[in-house]
Amino acid sequence: MLKNTITQEIVNGQTMLGIELGSTRIKTVLINSENQPIAQGGHDWENTLLDGIWTYSLEDVWRGISLSFSNLQEAVKSTYGVPLKKLKAMGVSAMMHGYLAFDNQDKLLVPFRTWRNTITAKAAEELSDLFAYPVPERWSISHLYHAILSGEDHVKDISFLTTLAGYVHWRLTGEKVLGIGDASGMFPIDTETKKYNVKMLESFAKQIESYHFPWNLPSILPSILLAGEPAGTLSEQGARLLDPSGVLEAGVPLCPPEGDAGTGMVATNSVAKRTGNVSAGTSVFAMIVLEKPLSKSYNKFIDLVTTPDGSLVAMSHGNNCTGEYDAWMRLFNEVVQTLGFSVPKGEFYDKLLFKALEGDKDCGGLLPYNYISGETMTGINEGRPLFVRETKNSFTLANFMRSQLFTALGVLRIGMDILFEEEHVAIDTINGHGGFFKTAEVGQKMMASALHTPISVLKTAGEGGAWGIALLAAYMAQKSDETLSEYLNEKVFASAEVTTIEPTEEDIAGFNAFLARYKQGLPVEKAAVAHLK
Repeated sequence: MLKNTITQEIVNGQTMLGIELGSTRIKTVLINSENQPIAQGGHDWENTLLDGIWTYSLEDVWRGISLSFSNLQEAVKSTYGVPLKKLKAMGVSAMMHGYLAFDNQDKLLVPFRTWRNTITAKAAEELSDLFAYPVPERWSISHLYHAILSGEDHVKDISFLTTLAGYVHWRLTGEKVLGIGDASGMFPIDTETKKYNVKMLESFAKQIESYHFPWNLPSILPSILLAGEPAGTLSEQGARLLDPSGVLEAGVPLCPPEGDAGTGMVATNSVAKRTGNVSAGTSVFAMIVLEKPLSKSYNKFIDLVTTPDGSLVAMSHGNNCTGEYDAWMRLFNEVVQTLGFSVPKGEFYDKLLFKALEGDKDCGGLLPYNYISGETMTGINEGRPLFVRETKNSFTLANFMRSQLFTALGVLRIGMDILFEEEHVAIDTINGHGGFFKTAEVGQKMMASALHTPISVLKTAGEGGAWGIALLAAYMAQKSDETLSEYLNEKVFASAEVTTIEPTEEDIAGFNAFLARYKQGLPVEKAAVAHLK
């Protein structure tokens, strides 16, 4: 689309905005009527470990959103010469799960408890048994039940419980709603009715009956909406939270807020059955859209969530992915700077990560654990990053870098083995996105080796979840009678550029050897948690 045409769309309010609050970056993306990104803004932020709880302050949420949007406004003004005043539609996405509990005065009762916390093991296990359904530690219901079991005084005062995306959407619009994908990370969903599972709601009510709380669970959970349904409009107060400068006009329609898993599925065109995607960044998770329910519950190994339009999805999730090798990258860069040199960040990452392709297929016996936080899948409840080797191992830079990439995928592979080997799940394609794939070829090769499956990356996948939620806003604003999958296939990805890498037998065997050593060494990681306090 020509620049002057895009400019006219901006002036006429024909563009769509997507906002996503990721683990380390808040990103805003503006797209045109052809669903192409035309401007971006961003703001880096970090979680805080406060009294043993991983959290972000609500002040940082709004400061980060406004700074990210301000950067977007500057990009629009500098590129197209006009202010961003009007929008056709917009949407909000964020990290799934977690615990944001408010009283009837809209006061936050306890600091936001994010998905990263692994304090809810007992609660999650009891709920999984109660429902005969996998309830991960990250889920909002696990956090709520943990607070109940722990006797936390604030629970009696809860009036509204939501996710980060649901909270931001509520403040922008006044609507206490959630997209079904994000809602499926709060409480189990009935994919037939597209609502919270009634039988499980009743079971939970009986489980906590003796506490005599003045609320019932359905009354404090957000209402569920499907992709394409309207979810309110941007209020004057919401517009000022987003844009304190006062330029952006209120009245913008919003699509249902979604979690990062759902927007990742949209951004990789992976919402149809027999498709899947793997998102690899601060955390890592694979989403496979199922043709039928799994034969049984795989508690702690496989989560069940939904696409933004309500199809059942199996998720294998690891809390940790690139965080530890990012820490090593910072250390290596400090070495380079100490020697008096400076290398641009992108080039620095590319050169070191490409060394992984020169390493031994099994990483030469090197064994790191990237556990900045705990991992439910392997029974580790706290993080202790480790690097272990025997003196006989081949301790080279290439093997070290390859081992850091492999360990980022260890937990993911353990979960995926269940889907492929025990449930025989059929899949036509897996699309990758996230920071793990930024260095061309390397991330794809490592992921293909780990999942023994071809991995495709769309040229647009780097736009990520902010683009995904912008597409959901566009779907709400522009759809006729087509399904979300039809809309994406026909109006977004029809001419998309895709690169696909297939694993070699040697690469697969190399990862398998690494994984066997990874499993064998888990007692070392557990000992570190037990003895390093």
